[in-house]
Amino acid sequence: MPRTRTAVRQARLRLAADVAMLILAGTFERLLAPEAGVGAELGWRIAFGATVLALLFARGRYRATVGQRFLDDARTILSATAVAAMTITFVRVAFANEPTVAEESIRSWLFAAVYLIAGRGVLAIISERMYTVRQTGAATLILGAGQVGHLVARRLVAHPELGLRPIGFVDPDPLEVERSSGLPVLGSDDELERVVEDHGVEHAIVAFSTASHDRQLSVSRALQRMKVSVSIVPRLFEGVPDRIALERVGGFPLVTIYPSDPTDWRISVKYASDRVVAFLAILLLSPLLIVAALGTLISVGRPILFRQRRVGLDGREFEMLKFRSMSGDPHERGQANADWAQAQAAGLEGGNGSRTGAGDEHTTRFGTLLRRSGVDELPQLFNVLRGEMSIVGPRPEQPAYVAMFEQRIRRYDDRHRVKAGITGWAQVHGLRGDTSLDDRIEWDNYYIENWSPWLDLKTVLLTFLELLRSAG
Repeated sequence: MPRTRTAVRQARLRLAADVAMLILAGTFERLLAPEAGVGAELGWRIAFGATVLALLFARGRYRATVGQRFLDDARTILSATAVAAMTITFVRVAFANEPTVAEESIRSWLFAAVYLIAGRGVLAIISERMYTVRQTGAATLILGAGQVGHLVARRLVAHPELGLRPIGFVDPDPLEVERSSGLPVLGSDDELERVVEDHGVEHAIVAFSTASHDRQLSVSRALQRMKVSVSIVPRLFEGVPDRIALERVGGFPLVTIYPSDPTDWRISVKYASDRVVAFLAILLLSPLLIVAALGTLISVGRPILFRQRRVGLDGREFEMLKFRSMSGDPHERGQANADWAQAQAAGLEGGNGSRTGAGDEHTTRFGTLLRRSGVDELPQLFNVLRGEMSIVGPRPEQPAYVAMFEQRIRRYDDRHRVKAGITGWAQVHGLRGDTSLDDRIEWDNYYIENWSPWLDLKTVLLTFLELLRSAG
């Protein structure tokens, strides 16, 4: 009997949760219908729910997949429920004369969207906790114990919420690597069946190894025969964006990539929109900015703002603004992360300096509050208004550190293709403080190569979630 896989169980849970939420939404909608003065025909509501489920199924939301995608699911739910509501409205208008059809369809859409998104949110929280705390993710084998294999393992260990629990490697000739993941080599290709059975392997990731192409293909097919799902790290993986197309030329697969263009006209629209958003945010948040300025003045005195040279678009320098949070000479405290920078330049992890400074002995209580809430970064809205920064983008570094990192960090310069941001894709994935600069650069370049308005919105939403977690 093939084992029940974690991803399949999650897909079934998503379907069960959606069915339950649609029933719950339909029940409350029907109970409240008389107060709203609209009808409550059960048949049309059942048809609406079935249409929503069919659309979600067609868009692959009940397929066994890797990782949590709550925000993407929420966007798909909004569009699927809207399309379902329009479809049912069209059918009802075409075949029945009902005066309140528009009101009923709008109510069905709103109830279903809210309940489905809430249900998916609760399911995502429960699943993440199970994966993180109880380590219930799918046992995952990595084929190839080289640099890429250990990189994959480190990522999976750092992100248990993906639902993949790495257990070790299979490699007949493992290589020496600079940064080991700490996971063991469980055997060679010839011992694959034993490793799968002994460790209850549910998923395998084919990374690079010294094995030949034919050998790797044979191992992949053997895993599939053993009912183990397989993911493949593609060659040139660093240059593969999310937008790709798979085509066949005489049975031979061709993967066509569509990376985002930093010089695209949409980026110009983004920068113009950034200034409008920054202006409105300054107006809206002016009471908070005034309170923060007064608190800073009382706690550390003048100057209220900390100004530091940073590097942004095309390598141009600008003065980044923050509320001061530490006592003493601000220019002396500005190099508190020097140990971290030296460690990164030397290829080491972490460092003795504090990037966040939340526990620094010179940080005031009010400064700690500003940092934990993210309010200390709000003066950068003026940087955005002046066109020096964007709302979302790679976080800028100091010129001295940029010169240092350019010599060691591969593709470091690529992050200067766009404006620096108040928040970024790397930061919302936990790459802040004393974290690996290599990993941060990979996420920054991912953002640049996959930029879209939706990716910006996701980053902003995830930023608010991170701030709530920090405040908690």
